[in-house]
Amino acid sequence: MAHGYTGKILLVDLGTGRIEERAVPDAVYEQYLSGIGLAAYYLYRMIPNGADPLGPENVLGLVSGLLTGAGTLFTGRWTAAAKSPLTGTWGDANCGGFFSPAIKRCGYDGIFFSGISEKPVYLYANGKTAELRDAGHLWGKDSVEAEEMLISENSPTLRAAVIGQAGEKLSLISGICTDRGRIAARSGLGAVMGSKRLKAVALDGKKPILVHDSAGIKALSKKCGKAVPPEFPLSGKIVALLGVLMRILPVSMRTDGRLVLSLSRKWGTVSLNEASIAWGDSPLKNWLGSNEDFDPTKSAPFNPDTIKEREKSKYHCYSCPLGCGGISTPAGKYNQTHRPEYETMLSLGGLCMNTDADGIFYLNELLNRAGMDSISAGGTVAFAIECYENGILTKNDTDGLELSWGNADAIKALIEKMIARDGVGDLFADGSKAAAEKITRMKPGINKEIHSHLVHAGGQELPMHDGRNDPGFALHYSVEPTPGRHTLGSLTYYEMWELWKSVGGLPKPPAFYLKKSRFKSPAQKALIAAANSRFINVVNGCGLCLFGSFLGVARIPIFAWLNAATGWEKSPEEYLEIGKRIQTLKQAFNIKQGIDPATLRASDRALGRPPLSSGANRGRSVDIENLTREYWVQFGWDENGRPTDETMKKLGIQF
Repeated sequence: MAHGYTGKILLVDLGTGRIEERAVPDAVYEQYLSGIGLAAYYLYRMIPNGADPLGPENVLGLVSGLLTGAGTLFTGRWTAAAKSPLTGTWGDANCGGFFSPAIKRCGYDGIFFSGISEKPVYLYANGKTAELRDAGHLWGKDSVEAEEMLISENSPTLRAAVIGQAGEKLSLISGICTDRGRIAARSGLGAVMGSKRLKAVALDGKKPILVHDSAGIKALSKKCGKAVPPEFPLSGKIVALLGVLMRILPVSMRTDGRLVLSLSRKWGTVSLNEASIAWGDSPLKNWLGSNEDFDPTKSAPFNPDTIKEREKSKYHCYSCPLGCGGISTPAGKYNQTHRPEYETMLSLGGLCMNTDADGIFYLNELLNRAGMDSISAGGTVAFAIECYENGILTKNDTDGLELSWGNADAIKALIEKMIARDGVGDLFADGSKAAAEKITRMKPGINKEIHSHLVHAGGQELPMHDGRNDPGFALHYSVEPTPGRHTLGSLTYYEMWELWKSVGGLPKPPAFYLKKSRFKSPAQKALIAAANSRFINVVNGCGLCLFGSFLGVARIPIFAWLNAATGWEKSPEEYLEIGKRIQTLKQAFNIKQGIDPATLRASDRALGRPPLSSGANRGRSVDIENLTREYWVQFGWDENGRPTDETMKKLGIQF
């Protein structure tokens, strides 16, 4: 009977070369869905406590979503998961493009790699065979070059996930690339792939993906497609002024996700660049600055209309009706690049006080090809600049680079060195926390000072959404099993998801509310955050795009799609219980690995300790202790963030 999932995974032992198909019981899908839930189910079992993230015992999973290929919209995302070498915690990274359906068309819901190969290899699978092939000729190539070579050697329909030089050199801020430069960037999983000497996963299957009720899915998708809004009709300057208005007014309006999608259809994620700077969403100057330090004269190169002028063509990910992607003409030696995302523009821009948009386009392509996370790269460079500005580092330490705020040439040179692990680049190639530890060993006595410049959660650099503006971000950065992630929840996301329309017992935010109310009522805010965490696990278990989910559950029929695909008859509450089970198992993974959840908390600076004295977020701080405590209560975890035996038993987590 068709269920939307394939019912199989592929296990690859790179140490022995053994490749084995394994059937997955239907009950596992009913308890964990596919995607991130399937990864959590197997990695918790397969990775022993104390495993070296770069050792043979770590297991890397590449998993597709349960709804991928089902005829549903926005469901082309795939997830990479393993023990993170960057944080030591549960690690995952999410990406779009066309690799997710390729996994299922080979007959699998996920592919799991253990062991370490003696030489560089890649996995080739086409639904009939799966084999390891020599990748010696691909090693040393960037991700785009390697992907193009694999396609040329095999088939024009092949889809590949590849690491670049950063992954090969075991950078702890490296990711996994596909579709000529899209990247599953976070958690350092490119280094896991590199440590296993696995250069690529190349898939070319043609198997059909079957569902329980294709007619029902078609009807639901048709209705959903009509809810996707058209392009935003106004200019980028109007959007920037909207950001100014949002800063000035003492009240906020409940966010409608259709506006965000309308902006994204026109400009992609860069639509809110200037607006985010203006209203305080985007951190500046390594989280020390404010909109007053990066005024409109400096942010003008980041206006979405200016960025759109460089656009050569737009593109859609698999099953996406929105099409927020773009191919642009950059500066530098590359003739084109994926349009830089908001996170890339602001982490390499305002966070470093850098106004050189041409240079950021170049760095975007350079980082994508090398497979290095642009969020962590920007955060690390900002940390390096602050160390230099405060005399912790000198030109003797930086290979002569003058790492001052906004020095575009020095920023480019440092990132090039980080990718190559050349000179001072080797010091910063593993992110800011590892760099701080190395500098402390080099220069004893500066431990307290240097750590005051660090902005991270659990070792991962923070994204470009300021928790002093939306404290939901700060909470999720601090309490998620994979810390420092902006794609898992916020108060704004909750408003757009409109979960209260489908799930009983959840609060409905008022249409208008005082901004300061966001920092009050920790019990209610924790209830909202727990609902976010549960829901995003369902989203990532399905392979649903975050932007598609912003349509809201009344328009994006995720629960009805799941029932139509599988033949189940589960309620929205039952699906959120699955999300709770996935979240709890990921937390249990961290406990198994010896992680103290309290140590994952975001840095004081990002929490407003002390608060900024000027700008959009002046005077604001986040009550993270009470929020965290209430969040753990919502999941049935104890006062230390450990899932209780009773909670594990209720959720059926008894391995």
